[in-house]
Amino acid sequence: MNKQWLLSKRPEGLFNDGDFELREVIIPELKDEQFLVRTIYLSLDPTQRMWAQMDTYLPAVKKGDVMRSLGMGVVIKSRNPAFKEGDIVQGMTGWQTHVITEGRDYSLVPARSGLPLEIYLGPLGMTGITAYYGLLEIGKPEKGETLLVSAAAGAVGSVVSQIGKIKGLRVVGLAGTDEKCQWLSNELGIDVAINYRDKDAYNQLRDACPKGIDICFENVGGRTLDMALGLINVGARVPLCGYISEYASSDKGPGVHNLAALISKRASIEGFLVLDYVHRSREALSELGKWIMDGRLKYKMHIDHGFETLPESINKLFEGKNNGKLLVQVSEVPE
Repeated sequence: MNKQWLLSKRPEGLFNDGDFELREVIIPELKDEQFLVRTIYLSLDPTQRMWAQMDTYLPAVKKGDVMRSLGMGVVIKSRNPAFKEGDIVQGMTGWQTHVITEGRDYSLVPARSGLPLEIYLGPLGMTGITAYYGLLEIGKPEKGETLLVSAAAGAVGSVVSQIGKIKGLRVVGLAGTDEKCQWLSNELGIDVAINYRDKDAYNQLRDACPKGIDICFENVGGRTLDMALGLINVGARVPLCGYISEYASSDKGPGVHNLAALISKRASIEGFLVLDYVHRSREALSELGKWIMDGRLKYKMHIDHGFETLPESINKLFEGKNNGKLLVQVSEVPE
């Protein structure tokens, strides 16, 4: 039997119990060129909230369809010569315990690399590629510049922060708890970490950026982006990776008032998607892998357990309750 979480209605605010329906279906026999995957890990990402709500760069998930997500699993039966039993693969599995596919857009995971499998859904996966090209291609860093990263303790933000240090930048990070700020400072070694919930967060940010902000890697939007725009330098770059402050909020808040700074500072703000750079993933993954192996790039995985936890677990992204890349493990890792 295959367990599936179906999207039953469009969410309003955070996901609620009634937004999904749990279903069990019989797994059909394979056809030629197909293979069967037992899901091990499912990736939870902020963009899934948008996929459930509206058309974006992908069509909205239809009501009654399996919730869309990236996942990783093991091939347990195959009639496709390119994928054999025991292979570890990743692709768009959706929220289900098993998936039958012909392998389009699926890739093999180097299971014998000596690294934990989950890393390939984190810093050695789409998360790392997003951080790498968002900073280096859109941010165009130069040694000695000041980089501000919002949601700096998150999956993408923590990788961006460390790449910034590797490239010789002064790195200032914004996070939502003192614990996360301590991790950024003590473990990742960024220059200054600020709890954006503090009443004097703007003053702290101003003091942390005495030469202004050259690059603002934006994952949150709203108030944090507004604070940053008040401190940007002439020619500053703002890679716009995410806007999580509004993805699951029914109250859109006061918005951004400092956009005029882009004019006077002749600065640029540019949105981007990891899909723009997937064809160049080998370059990014090679560099990221080297940094991980030599200890310059650290990471934290937040793994919840149990297929039934998915609707509850995904809200951690929007409540700031995850520490690092958020996954749900739904079955055992093969020995």
